[in-house]
Amino acid sequence: MLYRKFGKTNEMVSILGFGCMRLPILGEGDPSRIDEDKAIKLIRHAIDEGVNYVDTAYPYHGNGMGGPGSSEPLLAKALKNGYRQRVKIATKLPSWLIKTREDMDKYLNEQLKRLNTNTIDFYLVHTIDHTTWPKLKEAGIAEFLDAAIKDGRIKHAGFSFHDKLSLFKEIVDYYDWSFCQIQYNYLDENYQAGTEGLKYAAKKGLGITIMEPLRGGKIVNVPKEVQDIFNEADIKRTPAEWGLRWIWDHAEVSVVLSGMNEIEQVSENVKVASEAKANSLNQKELQIIEKSKDIFTEKMKVNCTACEYCMPCPQGVSIPKNFSCYNEYHMFGKSDMYNWLKPEQRASNCIECGKCEKHCPQGISIPQELKNVRVLFE
Repeated sequence: MLYRKFGKTNEMVSILGFGCMRLPILGEGDPSRIDEDKAIKLIRHAIDEGVNYVDTAYPYHGNGMGGPGSSEPLLAKALKNGYRQRVKIATKLPSWLIKTREDMDKYLNEQLKRLNTNTIDFYLVHTIDHTTWPKLKEAGIAEFLDAAIKDGRIKHAGFSFHDKLSLFKEIVDYYDWSFCQIQYNYLDENYQAGTEGLKYAAKKGLGITIMEPLRGGKIVNVPKEVQDIFNEADIKRTPAEWGLRWIWDHAEVSVVLSGMNEIEQVSENVKVASEAKANSLNQKELQIIEKSKDIFTEKMKVNCTACEYCMPCPQGVSIPKNFSCYNEYHMFGKSDMYNWLKPEQRASNCIECGKCEKHCPQGISIPQELKNVRVLFE
């Protein structure tokens, strides 16, 4: 396992972080029912292989309404028997629930109990955007973070981000953050914070954590045209390895989060994370990724990462699954996935209430795109 300095914190963190947003679940349809035995084995296996950064959040594996999920309590169980001392925990303040300064203390204290720890190593203000940021400033986010660091409840303060570059820079400059978390992969160089935001934060001394490195798995199952390009390389790699290596090639990146839910995924990612040094891809390899990016850009219709912030839909529509079917059809020329959806999950049940659109960090025009899905498949 390779390690990098985490910005101004001077902490050394594994370049691969374990993301606890997409843990294995029991059955289908209820993300709160984590397969605890399997999830604990996965997390501990990753730690045994050198991973020392584990990321969770208040709503992960919840009902999609932003309330408490099952991820934090599960992580507390996984870190028993000496594992807590071997890792850095990262979790997040639920910014959408904050109305007052007292709310901040309330949720942090609740999270400390849920995680069964006295200190959270890396505490992020979750999913800051143009709607939550003014409210957080008014409620006293800076004073809260200063106090929480001073009294030892958190060690380092950061934020995760879903909005435009201009707001990202404003937030970076507002407070003495130690780190930040942004969406970044070879298809998202100019999306949200993007490459410019990455370099801006790094120059300010922030450690940088990357989420959605494989775009919610979308750049793992590549179309034939992309695979043919990858096959031109002198060193053969899986699509997942190409995606991860491209990010780790950036010296500004400290940690890349991966939502691993199979032992094989952990093993593959750990192997890559033991070899992927910054600036190690040669010019031919970088050109191969550029060619692949061009093909993806031409084929992908909806920029959905399956984060499920849009869920649940009041009508029962499974929005991410609809978009996954739609993208698969355009990327591969066919898809039978839509036939697997239950009737109530399909795009035709959308009544265009717009509730989902307000919560989409990707800025997708969800009702309109669901119309397109309906036209194609129904």
